[in-house]
Amino acid sequence: MSRVGVETRDITRIAVFAAVLAVLGIPGAIPVFGGAVPITAQTLGVMLAGAVLGAWRGAAAVAVVEVLVLAGLPLLSGGHGGAGVFAGPTAGYLTGWIVGAFVIGLIARAGGRRPTTWRTALGCVSGGILVVYAFGIPVQALVTHLPLGPTALSSVVFLPGDTLKVVITTVVTMALWRAYPRAFAPVRQFAPTRPTTANATETAGTRLGDASHPVLSDTDAG
Repeated sequence: MSRVGVETRDITRIAVFAAVLAVLGIPGAIPVFGGAVPITAQTLGVMLAGAVLGAWRGAAAVAVVEVLVLAGLPLLSGGHGGAGVFAGPTAGYLTGWIVGAFVIGLIARAGGRRPTTWRTALGCVSGGILVVYAFGIPVQALVTHLPLGPTALSSVVFLPGDTLKVVITTVVTMALWRAYPRAFAPVRQFAPTRPTTANATETAGTRLGDASHPVLSDTDAG
């Protein structure tokens, strides 16, 4: 397969998951007790992008959406867009989405391997929750001028929903792998184990023996 063909498939996958992330913003955002950061379905798209596409492709899909948002397209939940969202309370979470998708892919598709249930779940928890919170909470506290502790405590309300997204992502990823593995980034093919010296000697001896006693054809037998 040519390099151009590989790049085309990558671009297609990235575009598809960027569209998925944008579509998940259509239902809108759910405000939490008047908090500055609402609950959205788009973190589910971040998890799916990382789990299916792998590290850099997943991060690229999220980055594409955020570049379009920066350009003014209202692709975030609630129809938000423009440069202003990158200076508000959600700015850290948006940065965390890109890094989180990368970490998810790094764990879920470690070494280019096929996805597994436990690696997908671990990747989503690590990248989709811990990394996103690590970027989002400090920036939210800084912008809202609130102490870091109370800001972190207020984010606990997101945990049940994010845990549900981890479960959904894991189930969807494994189902998609079984039904349509071509949707995934290429899986690394591991080279077969080289035979040991004893096996190699045995194989060579077998071939030598075969050469010494060729199989007769019907014509030779006659």
